[in-house]
Amino acid sequence: MNDQFNLAEAAAQSVLQRCTLRPRIGLILGSGLGAFADSLTDSTRIPFAEIPAFPLSTAIGHTGQMVIGMAGTVPVAAMQGRVHLYEGYSPQQVAFPMRVFGRMGIRAVILTNAAGGINLTYKQGALVLISDHINLQGNNPLAGPNNDRFGPRFPDMTHAYEKSYRELARAEARNLGMTLHEGVYAALLGPSYETPAEIQYLRTIGADLVGMSTVFEVLAARHMGIKVLAISCVTNMAAGILDQPLSHQEVLETGERVKTSFEALLRAVLPRIESDPDIAPQK
Repeated sequence: MNDQFNLAEAAAQSVLQRCTLRPRIGLILGSGLGAFADSLTDSTRIPFAEIPAFPLSTAIGHTGQMVIGMAGTVPVAAMQGRVHLYEGYSPQQVAFPMRVFGRMGIRAVILTNAAGGINLTYKQGALVLISDHINLQGNNPLAGPNNDRFGPRFPDMTHAYEKSYRELARAEARNLGMTLHEGVYAALLGPSYETPAEIQYLRTIGADLVGMSTVFEVLAARHMGIKVLAISCVTNMAAGILDQPLSHQEVLETGERVKTSFEALLRAVLPRIESDPDIAPQK
């Protein structure tokens, strides 16, 4: 069995050797939301295929490259796209990019995704802070032998989504005149969309949003002590809420429509997170 720690370390060193910036914040940009990385300045673009052991994105709307660059005055590492269980990857492979972020010295991440709206107060195009999650993907990237170099055997998930980061995101949204919701994200395996009965079940157990990603990345991040802010874009209302079929094209089109407000929120939030003393370089 390959040692995930050594693989992540090798991948991280491969990335860092190709750029001069040393980001403290990582971004994972989901379906239709990857355009933010194109706006980074002084950037270095590294296709996933050129990073050792890195899994390759196959989903439409996931470019499949890491962009190291400046978002204003903040150096960041942004993944344009991610991988999912439904593509045939293992939980450990899905979490591997987060492991690489950790070995690059990143101590805070902003995760984004396209999600189906379950909460009836949401509308298509709404931005929602994830306050908690429900893992219904049937697995966990931390299962198997624990590598203590990453983190403890039983990491706490009481505050998986950093409360202080959510508070500053809400403050910046108010400054921008934006409506920013908050809710619980349910992660399912996919790739089929959920049935109306499944959506009714998810609403009953407390989910506001549903998607096929993010949770494994959060579990790996918290295992390593990386702080997490996660934002969903409601790209469609979930099955049974509107009397119409769901399509991935709708997901991509909605992501394009909210791009301007989404990027404005990210640019406002990043300097606030960078000022967190917990993510400053270790001396």
